[in-house]
Amino acid sequence: MSSNSFAYTEQSGGGETAELGQEATSTISPSGAFGLFSSDLKKNEDLKQMLESNKDSAKLDAMKRIVGMIAKGKNASELFPAVVKNVASKNIEDPNQLIRASALRVLSSIRVPIIVPIMMLAIKEASADLSPYVRKNAAHAIQKLYSLDPEQKEMLIEVIEKLLKDKSTLVAGSVVMAFEEVCPDRIDLIHKNYRKLCNLLVDVEEWGQVVIIHMLTRYARTQFVSPWKEDDGLEDNEKNFYESDDELKEKTEDRKKPYTMDPDHRLLIRNTKPLLQSRNAAVVMAVAQLYWHISPKSEAGIISKSLVRLLRSNREVQYIVLQNIATMSIQRKGMFEPYLKSFYVRSTDPTMIKTLKLEILTNLANEANISTLLREFQTYVKSQDKQFAAATIQTIGRCATNISEVTDTCLNGLVCLLSNRDEIVVAESVVVIKKLLQMQPVQHGEIIKHMAKLLDSITVPVARASILWLIGENCERVPKIAPDVLRKMAKSFTNEDDLVKLQILNLGAKLYLTNSKQTKLLTQYILNLGKYDQNYDIRDRTRFIRQLIVPNEKSGALSKYAKKIFLAQKPAPLLESPFKDRDHFQLGTLSHTLNIKASGYLELSNWPEVAPDPSVRNVEVIELVKNFWVCFLESESGSESGEGGGSEEEEDSSEDSSEGSSSEEESESGDESEAEHKRMPFLTVNPISTPVVLPTPALSPSLIADLEGLNLSTSSSVISVGTPVFVPGKTHVLLHRMSGKGLAANYFFPRQPCIFGDKMVSVQITLNNTSDRKIENIHIGEKKLPVGMQMHVFHPIDSLEPEGSITVSMGIDFCDSTQTASFQLCTKDDCFNVSIQPPIGELLLPVTMSEKDFKKEQGMLTGMNETSAVIIAAPQNFTPSMVLQKVVNVANVGVVPSGQDNIHR
Repeated sequence: MSSNSFAYTEQSGGGETAELGQEATSTISPSGAFGLFSSDLKKNEDLKQMLESNKDSAKLDAMKRIVGMIAKGKNASELFPAVVKNVASKNIEDPNQLIRASALRVLSSIRVPIIVPIMMLAIKEASADLSPYVRKNAAHAIQKLYSLDPEQKEMLIEVIEKLLKDKSTLVAGSVVMAFEEVCPDRIDLIHKNYRKLCNLLVDVEEWGQVVIIHMLTRYARTQFVSPWKEDDGLEDNEKNFYESDDELKEKTEDRKKPYTMDPDHRLLIRNTKPLLQSRNAAVVMAVAQLYWHISPKSEAGIISKSLVRLLRSNREVQYIVLQNIATMSIQRKGMFEPYLKSFYVRSTDPTMIKTLKLEILTNLANEANISTLLREFQTYVKSQDKQFAAATIQTIGRCATNISEVTDTCLNGLVCLLSNRDEIVVAESVVVIKKLLQMQPVQHGEIIKHMAKLLDSITVPVARASILWLIGENCERVPKIAPDVLRKMAKSFTNEDDLVKLQILNLGAKLYLTNSKQTKLLTQYILNLGKYDQNYDIRDRTRFIRQLIVPNEKSGALSKYAKKIFLAQKPAPLLESPFKDRDHFQLGTLSHTLNIKASGYLELSNWPEVAPDPSVRNVEVIELVKNFWVCFLESESGSESGEGGGSEEEEDSSEDSSEGSSSEEESESGDESEAEHKRMPFLTVNPISTPVVLPTPALSPSLIADLEGLNLSTSSSVISVGTPVFVPGKTHVLLHRMSGKGLAANYFFPRQPCIFGDKMVSVQITLNNTSDRKIENIHIGEKKLPVGMQMHVFHPIDSLEPEGSITVSMGIDFCDSTQTASFQLCTKDDCFNVSIQPPIGELLLPVTMSEKDFKKEQGMLTGMNETSAVIIAAPQNFTPSMVLQKVVNVANVGVVPSGQDNIHR
């Protein structure tokens, strides 16, 4: 390798480069392979020195050489940190705050561990930036760096601690989110900032409010005593057996102590109350869960009206809100009883919403409103939504269980439903009646007889099994009907469902033990049928019953207890709400919705018996007060010495005095104290041991400062991606139904940002099954893509029913070219070669820019970037709107305001 390759120079500004290159070549050993490796090593060291140089020309030459190395296929990965440092550092130090923030976002999005130190330095620098917008992005970058390298946790905690002291409302939500991700257990970082966060909460952006409220809810559960103690009295006067009189007296005195809420506890509840009127449903839900978990029970009722208001939102919001109301209504019915009619089911509600409303109505049912609710339920049973009708029948059963006054009424109503034409309604009624009869073992012989007659018409296995179980349990009350039912079931045994067969075996065993004379041969016949059944569960049950009830030489000791085993009194089923066990999850969380602990869930701790020291939340402001008086006195002395001076001079003098170093203040403290006594003998500044509580303004000044800090001047060039002006509905044939053996595929470009990658074009494919058979395992097979082109395929489709249709999304990186993306669209049995070729207009993204920026960017284009098309229209129709419509129909571009009528940009 010659020295010329190391000494790349230009006519201007290449002196240092040449020197570095010559120095590198002079150290190369001329001998063998060792000299070659030494050469590569020195070459990279040379480039690193050039990148760290103070001269831009040297950096530029180094970058050119690195690009050349990459083009030749040489490994330049060890230079990556140095390149990133040069590219990012310049933008991070840019005078425009938007560019600085964007540079930090880009740097933190590079998921390469080798640049972690550079990222850490950038975050530390950005956390001290004068712009709150840049500091906000620094908080966002903390989470990204922690996920990339968790070993940086301690250093990141230092940055979080610094940002938590920030008084800007723009930063508050982001830094709390970083705190929750990195160190949620470090409650000590919140102590000094607790009151500030409570006061800033109303001015923080909405999603920041949600994060802060959830964090403060966890904080309150660890730092304050339970406000519910005021509601807990001595429910019984009995003492424990091992409790002495003195211990009982001491315990009683402790409970009689009046509860006093901590002022900081009250501050949090008071400052979150206005957010119940927020337009954001997540904020209202967050405040509701805070009141539920940390406020006194007497004050939690104010959240009910706000939650009911959210029921006017879309169905997704309704689903989450109703789930949380269902949990709340189990413990505190009185909160939502005034809004009972708000939970009535509408015909337009989806099934999931209807089911949740039924759950809430069941929880709110009592003796006063049950008659109204039962009339409402009668209407629901007639619904065309069979799943909802079945859920209503279950609801009636639960109401009958919970309210004894209407048990007989509900039971009679359910019996009437047994004559319904709908099989699903009848089957669900049978199941619920079975549970009610089991809970109240009284003489309901007529109901059992009526249900026995339904066996000839009901075909749902669960209902048939329930009827057989009821007859078997009450076989002694219906001695004439039970044997006849067993006879009918013996005839159809081989055709019954497995669940029904098991109950037929149980019925035969019970009748064999109670009415052996009539059913002995019939039972043995059924046992013989079960002995050769295909299902092993039925065969096992048959062998078990035969050995237990039919005495023989091999019968064990259990045979004499067979009657007690089969006819033992069964415990009544417990009909309770499925939301009963969800209260241990924090409301409004994913874990509560799924009723399972999700990844990242932070549990609420129990209330402490004794509140921790509240003084940890006090903020010392002694130095602030001292500096204030020093500034005041110096500014006053300045105004006295220069009587003709304006207000600007007074402000300058006060600012200069406040910006003095601490060492100067300490050295002059004696002189200042004497001056204070001379100038203002009536004023004394005493040391302050308690925090000074200043009144909170209605509008936080930090919000105004944040808005003023945003640089939105027209001098800076801002180009942002906009929304599509027009999305054509034209589709292209990907696979014809004749070529695809019944599988047809069409695709179109939705002109939306692709979720699979920034460089990918979003493509939506609609698959149709035009055949009369089910098509299985539809997936993308072999891909034949040009070099550099990438494709993100859709997940395989298990099956597509006849006449069925499904739309899936793909992402394709066409590398800014109109090359064809060829691949195979496969099914379980066949593979079909298909291809997608994008129109040039679909490779574009609309951006928003000024006319000045457009001309600037246009001047930088070359002929290689141009494409043209001809628009044909009648002269009378040639209007600006028509031209715009023609253009956006073929190209995904945006409109730039133009100062000339005959030029469209």
